[in-house]
Amino acid sequence: MKKFVCVSALGASALTLAACGETATASADGSDSNPITAAEVEAAQQAWGEGIVAIGATFTEEGDFRARAEEHINTHYAYGDDATILFKPTLAAEDQFRESFDEALSYFVGTEGTEDGGFAIAPYTAVRWENNGTVIDEDGDMAVAMGNYFFTGTDGNETKVEYSFAYEKDENGELKIVLHHSSLPFNPS
Repeated sequence: MKKFVCVSALGASALTLAACGETATASADGSDSNPITAAEVEAAQQAWGEGIVAIGATFTEEGDFRARAEEHINTHYAYGDDATILFKPTLAAEDQFRESFDEALSYFVGTEGTEDGGFAIAPYTAVRWENNGTVIDEDGDMAVAMGNYFFTGTDGNETKVEYSFAYEKDENGELKIVLHHSSLPFNPS
């Protein structure tokens, strides 16, 4: 059974260890010689947000936004790494789950004749993260973060979205998303 280290957030960037798990320890075979850290998760979140902003800016400038989105997916998601990707985008009802690279790309840049209008080409000017917590497994080979992220539109208004992301390191030691679930907050009306 895996043990976890829980890291909670105080504000958008201050991370502290919380007393909700045991401290990670080295395994006998040394398999955690490069464990995931909370700082790496925070950096991956920041880079993901910057990538979403860059896709929208490229679209606005009439550049190759599709290529920019492909680069974003290749950089941040584990598609093609023989991993199972669990991706449930916010604005997806008909095609709720995006198991393939092409399905993720459709969500980010749109596909005519589908529900996908191109989330990332909105565009947005900023993405701000507020982690509720980050959990890193004892071996340090998986991290899960949950909280709210806020997408700032060109009008300056923010849209609040709830998220859960899980990360694993690839063979180059880079964090890759293996689970991405986001949804709009519950609205009782």
